[in-house]
Amino acid sequence: MSLKVFNTEARALGAFVPLEAGKVRVYACGPTIYDHAHIGNFRTFLFFDVVHRHLEWSGYDVRFVMNLTDVDDKTIKGAVAAGRSVADFTRPFGDAFLSDCRRLGMLAADSYPRATEYIRQMVDFVARLIDKKHAYVAEDGAVYFSVASFPRYGRLKGIDTSTLMAGARVSQDEYEKEDARDFALWKRAVAADEQASAAWDSPWGRGRPGWHLECSVMSLTELGDTLDLHLGGEDLVFPHHENEIAQSEASTGKQFVRNWLHVKHLQVEGRKMSKSLGNFVTVRQLLDEGFDPASIRHQLLSAHYRSDLNFTRDGLDASRSAVQRLVDFDDRLAAAPTGPGAATELPPVSAETLEAFRAAMDNDFNTADALGALFGMVSRVNALLDARTTVPSDDVKSVRDALASMDRVLGLLQLARAARSVDDSVAAWVEERIQARADARKRKDFAAADAIRAEIAARGIAIEDGPAGTRWKVTDASAARVG
Repeated sequence: MSLKVFNTEARALGAFVPLEAGKVRVYACGPTIYDHAHIGNFRTFLFFDVVHRHLEWSGYDVRFVMNLTDVDDKTIKGAVAAGRSVADFTRPFGDAFLSDCRRLGMLAADSYPRATEYIRQMVDFVARLIDKKHAYVAEDGAVYFSVASFPRYGRLKGIDTSTLMAGARVSQDEYEKEDARDFALWKRAVAADEQASAAWDSPWGRGRPGWHLECSVMSLTELGDTLDLHLGGEDLVFPHHENEIAQSEASTGKQFVRNWLHVKHLQVEGRKMSKSLGNFVTVRQLLDEGFDPASIRHQLLSAHYRSDLNFTRDGLDASRSAVQRLVDFDDRLAAAPTGPGAATELPPVSAETLEAFRAAMDNDFNTADALGALFGMVSRVNALLDARTTVPSDDVKSVRDALASMDRVLGLLQLARAARSVDDSVAAWVEERIQARADARKRKDFAAADAIRAEIAARGIAIEDGPAGTRWKVTDASAARVG
């Protein structure tokens, strides 16, 4: 089965065919860096990561670009309130966002362009649109895109814009324009822009780029005239992405995007997220509450990106158990007794699972079904291991290879391992307490042994007694510390 994606513009599932065989150009609409990104944002961003990972896993040469919007109304308002330049105001939020991405195990993009780094290209882009009669300069120096000049406007959303007061002057707008449908490419500078150092010279006077313009220029500059995939949240379909299509295709005369993918909004505790409802949650808040990154990642990937997903703390607890099950499974495979014997069903199970996993991911990046295939393998393999005392090493290797391969796409096990690692001082402490427990058991002081076990558990460490001695593992990274 080849990759199929649901293209918003086509409103249908179709085969993914990149413009250039074997190569994929992806542009993802990243955050506006005026505040910390919230967990709803990260449902979208983690989907971007899965797309990136699956394309590479499938053998494509991927160039992946995600922008950071550092100049718009929100960033300027925040900068003015803080008494800082827009560059100084947004820099910490941009750094924090990239840090959160790393904490959640996201692959690095090839480029994270910031709008303020592309002002010259934006001015040139607007000038081309004016030359081609797709844009005009208003009396106040702002520049607008003329929607009437682009007959296919509205096709992404599937709307007819001809009823939107075509030709009417809209006096109530912040800036003057000739038609209600037109949108700003370049906004004239006002006092707040100058105060925030967010105004630049142009042939039309001091001003700053419009938000829609920024993404077109950054994506075209970084990836070329035609993108294979453009990713974003469902709230960006109209007008943002609609406007990107119009201005980009009017400038280049070529198809701007071959496939548009949009992620459904996240609910938190059964409601739309908002600060007024008290359910506005950031990744950092969840980590401070003791939830590990792999559990957050698991819950956000547990539903298909176009399906509803209700993010809850109870759900995070369930995700923590699911991730721990993966870690335990991997540990069991690593410690499985191997030896000569008849072939087992492990290699066929591994092959069947990989086939089901690929089919799920090739079906419009269906992470829910992919996770189902993975955990189905865990159950089947555990049952097969329970039935034997030893298994051929190659058979175990087939399972471990399949697990590692699927984790290249899902990014759960590797992230869980990283979060559960401890420094040498913690490891030494655990080993010392395990020896103290063993000594207590030899003395038949079982009360002391139980107390030491509880002490170790309170540090987020689980211990398991077996024929080869006592093994331990981290179950709560936030608690796994000495002191």
